[in-house]
Amino acid sequence: MDRGTVGSASKGRLEVGVGHHGVSAVLTPAGELDHHTAALLREPLEQCLADGRTRVVVDCSALEFCDSTGLNVLLAARLKAEAAGGSVHLVGMRPAVARVFTITGAETVFTVHETLDQALVE
Repeated sequence: MDRGTVGSASKGRLEVGVGHHGVSAVLTPAGELDHHTAALLREPLEQCLADGRTRVVVDCSALEFCDSTGLNVLLAARLKAEAAGGSVHLVGMRPAVARVFTITGAETVFTVHETLDQALVE
């Protein structure tokens, strides 16, 4: 899997790894996804979709926090992927992140997997 990195590793920021596995784009955000860092995930998500990678896997296992802005970035990517015949899959959500999805009901509109291997089965 090839990987690139976007963002900053400084405290309170977000680092996003970008790779590919077969037809899937795999994004790995690490840190805090909020109002201040949302663009660091939005940009590579939109680029993957613009490049024709409509099956997107977001590995959330290193995501420590997600607020409503971060959730909206993922929801917007899901809508764009579905409009192009694709999907967004989420993997390995920590309890603090999963709670946002549960409270808002957003977990019902994503395919959520326990492991990256499960998400990459095409």
